[in-house]
Amino acid sequence: MFKRMTVHSLVVDPQSNTPIVILIDAAGDRHLPIWIGLLEATSIATQLEKVNFPRPMTHDLMKNVFDQLKVTVDRVEVCDLRDNTYYALIHLRTDGETSRIDARPSDAIAIALRTGAPIYVKEEVLLKSAHRQDQTQTVFRKEDKDKIAEVLEQMAPEDFSKYKM
Repeated sequence: MFKRMTVHSLVVDPQSNTPIVILIDAAGDRHLPIWIGLLEATSIATQLEKVNFPRPMTHDLMKNVFDQLKVTVDRVEVCDLRDNTYYALIHLRTDGETSRIDARPSDAIAIALRTGAPIYVKEEVLLKSAHRQDQTQTVFRKEDKDKIAEVLEQMAPEDFSKYKM
C-alpha cells in the first residue's frame, strides 16, 4: 500500500550539513525525511521557488526529453529502504505502455515536481523510517535534565571557552 505525499520542505542536517527533503502526507500526520545530495537539493529548491535558468538543468532536460517523446510521468514511488538507503521508481507511460525506472528518490522527486506527477511512499518504508528515527533520536528523561542542569550550574564561565562550537 502506498501513501500519497508532497514535498513539505528542504532543511539542512546541522550535524552533517547534508540537505534533507521532507515529504509529508495531506493530513500532516506522517512525514519522511530523506537525506539527499547538494545538487539534487538545489534542483528541488529551484523548482519549489520557481527559479528559471537560461539553459536547462539536468532535471529540466529530462522533462524536455519526456515532452518531446510524448512520455508521461504517471507517478514516482519511494518504494524501499535498505541499509539506510532509499530507493525509488519513476513510472513512465508512452503509447499506452508503462515502464518503471529505478531512480534515487531525490531525482525522482525533482522530476515529479517538474512534471506535476504525484509522489507516493510505500507504507513499509514509512514504518522502517519511523523505526530508524526512533532508534537514532536522543530522548532525555527528567533525571538526565536535572543532572545536566546541575553540572552546568557548577561550571565557571571560563570553562565554556575550552569547547569549540
